Amino acid sequence: MSKSKKNVVDPDSLIERYGADTARLFSLFAAPPEKDLEWNEQGVEGCYRFLNRVWRAVSENLDALPEAGSTAPFEEAGRALRRQTHRTIKKVTEDVDGRFHFNTAIAAVMELVNAIYGFEAKAECPATLREALETVVRLLAPFVPHVSEELWSCLGHEGGLEKAGWPAWVEEALAEQEKTIVVQVNGKMRGKVTVPADADEETVRKTALADSNVARFVDGKTLRKVIVVPGRLVNVVVG
Repeated sequence: MSKSKKNVVDPDSLIERYGADTARLFSLFAAPPEKDLEWNEQGVEGCYRFLNRVWRAVSENLDALPEAGSTAPFEEAGRALRRQTHRTIKKVTEDVDGRFHFNTAIAAVMELVNAIYGFEAKAECPATLREALETVVRLLAPFVPHVSEELWSCLGHEGGLEKAGWPAWVEEALAEQEKTIVVQVNGKMRGKVTVPADADEETVRKTALADSNVARFVDGKTLRKVIVVPGRLVNVVVG
C-alpha cells in the first residue's frame, strides 16, 4: 500500500466497523512477516467471522462446563480433542517463539476451533471441553487481547490472562493411543483398520486380514505375503 497510489486503508474506519482485534488479527494472519501484506476485504470479513465463531463456541457451552479451576479428570471419550488441544499449544508456541510465524500459529488455533465445533461428546466431556476452550482463548490473547480478556472473564476467571500465563503442552496428551492403517491388496487401497498405537506386526497383520472390506478381495485367492509398514500401511499380496 502507498499514499502515492492512493490505496491506503483508513485504520479508523476499519476499527470502527470491525474492531481493533479484527484488524490486528487480519494483519498478522494474512501474510508471514517476511512478505508484503496485500489488503483483502474478504480476509478482514473472514477474521471477523472467526472471532464471532470463537465467541459462540464459548458462550454456547458455558452451561456444560465445570467451574473455573476445577480439577475434574479428563474424560476418555475426549482423548482425541485433548490430543489436538496440546498439539495446538506446541505448534503455536514453536511458531511464535523465535520464528514469528504468526499466520501459521493463528491457522493452528482455527483448526482447534473447528475441532471443538465438530466434537460430538461435549456433554460427556466437560473437563476436556473447558481445557480446549480455555486454550483457544489463551493462545489468541497476544493477537486479539480485547476479545480474549472478555472471554476469559466469561469462563469464570477473576484474574486477567496475564495472571494465567502461557499454556504448556503435556507430552502424555500428545501420544496417540490408536493408529489408522491403510490396507492395500496388490497395491490398491481396499480398506482401513484401527489398531493400538503400540500394536506389533502380527496384530496389525491379523486385524488387516480380518477386515470385511479386505476379505472380499482376498477370499478364494492364494495369500502370497503380507507386507507391514509400521504405523502406515499393510499391503496384502494375493495371486
